[in-house]
Order: sequence, then C-alpha cells, then structure tokens
Amino acid sequence: MEPWTWLTYVGVISALIIFPGPVALLCTAHGLRFGRHRATATVLGGTLASLVMMTLSALGLGAILATSETAFQLLKLAGGAYLIFLGLQAWLARPEAPTQGAPAPDEAVGTSIPRLFRHGFMVGISNPKDLLFFAALFPNFISVGEPQLLQFAILALTWLVIDTSLMSLYAAMGSGLGRWFDRPGRVRAFNRATGGLFMAAGGTLVASSQ
Repeated sequence: MEPWTWLTYVGVISALIIFPGPVALLCTAHGLRFGRHRATATVLGGTLASLVMMTLSALGLGAILATSETAFQLLKLAGGAYLIFLGLQAWLARPEAPTQGAPAPDEAVGTSIPRLFRHGFMVGISNPKDLLFFAALFPNFISVGEPQLLQFAILALTWLVIDTSLMSLYAAMGSGLGRWFDRPGRVRAFNRATGGLFMAAGGTLVASSQ
C-alpha cells in the first residue's frame, strides 16, 4: 500500500470515527458513571464489534445485505430495538453519583467488566449499515494488483487503533466530567439526556428506509 493512500485513509476514518455516534456516547456515559479504567471494557467491546463488522463485510455479508432487503430490515429492527432498550434503561436509571472506583456491592453484577464489554459490543454491532459502509469504504483504498489480504489487514488494524484511541478519549472525557455530577438532579438530567439520545438513535435506525 502506497504511503499516501494510507495517510488519506487515516484522515478519512479519523474524521468519521471522531464524529460522536452511539458507541462514543456509551463510552462517555460509562466513563462518567464507572470511571475511565472500567470504561475501557466498553471501548474494547466496541472495537471488537468493528473488527467483526469489517471481517463480515470482507467475507461478502455486506453485499448480501445490500441485495436482501428482508435480512437487512430484520437486522436493522433488532439493532434499533436494542438501542431503544438501552435508552430506556438510562432514562429510568436511579440518579446516583458516578463511581470513579469500584462499584458498590449491590451494583457489582450490573457494572462488571464483562457486562460493560458486552454493552460496548452490542451497541457497536447493532447497526447493519456499518456492513455496507465497510463494503463501500475499503475498495477505495485497496489495489487490485497487490495482495488484498495484506491490504485488508492494514486497513483493519489502522481502523482498530484509531477507533480504540478515540473511544478511549471519549471515555476519559466522561470520567473527567464526573466531578460535575455530584448531585442527584444533575445525574438524572444526564441519564435522561443519554437515554433520549439512545432512543433517538434507535428510532432513527428503525425508521430509516435504507
């Protein structure tokens, strides 16, 4: 891969990833509620989801979804429903102050590292449009005359590094905001704002025609 092609790719995907979406919102929320270190599990869950999406797209599932409207609609409905479910959870959550260290004993199960990881993965995997996105993005930076597997690996690894770095930044930003949410009223407002954004994202996904 030519250095200029790779640098162009880095610029394009950096602009795309840094734009806040559902995963960035979740990383910020978990950073605020549970601290930056625990939110790393959320970040890694979203990163794994991106890797799965890229791999499935490379294997041709993105092309299949592009031609099968029924399969695409079913996956889209499932993803939108999950985002709405997360939004309702956040909206109805008790207005408790952020826990920058270990969670309280009665919350240990709900905020366990595997659970945070699973949340990150499920939000990242919930949008089937990402399969079509990767299917459209990668061919623009892959040379047909060169080994394609190696090029795909370079593009995927670059995406994962930048994605992990920027989502970690969102988690750190959320953790840094924790000191402003020491009152139940502020925490409730944050929960409802986060929940509303998740429900809006899920509703938009369900309602979109393509």
